[in-house]
Amino acid sequence: MQQVQNGDKVRVHYHGKLRSGETFDSSEGREPLEFTVGGGQVIPGFDQGVMGMSVGDKRTVEIDVQNAYGEKSSEMIIEFPKNQFPEDMNPEVGMQLMMNNGQGQQFPVTIAEVKEESVMLDANHPLAGQELVFDIELVEIVPASRIIMP
Repeated sequence: MQQVQNGDKVRVHYHGKLRSGETFDSSEGREPLEFTVGGGQVIPGFDQGVMGMSVGDKRTVEIDVQNAYGEKSSEMIIEFPKNQFPEDMNPEVGMQLMMNNGQGQQFPVTIAEVKEESVMLDANHPLAGQELVFDIELVEIVPASRIIMP
């Protein structure tokens, strides 16, 4: 039976949980996740977790912080002046916003603290600093397309 190798395109169902057991994402009720193993499309620990699986296999994979979204970085905390928020917006801790970096790229931030004149925005990935647990089921190893040249 074929086993997943680096470079294979695969389709998986998954259930992602924190160490506490709290679910943060799942493919339940959706199409399976399709990605190329080793292609940088998923976190490194997820790539490693599917290696060697065969279609129909189920596996629980524990992923440490370094192979997930990394540690939280203090460099990703941004102090932003309150007077630059829209007038009708009342910033509150926990609010999620999209921010523009000035070069047209948008990225999500979460309000971490509201001060008198400024707001502290956290641009770390929401799962940074967390160890993750995934229940994975390999649904398919997608065959590579064969192109015949004359």
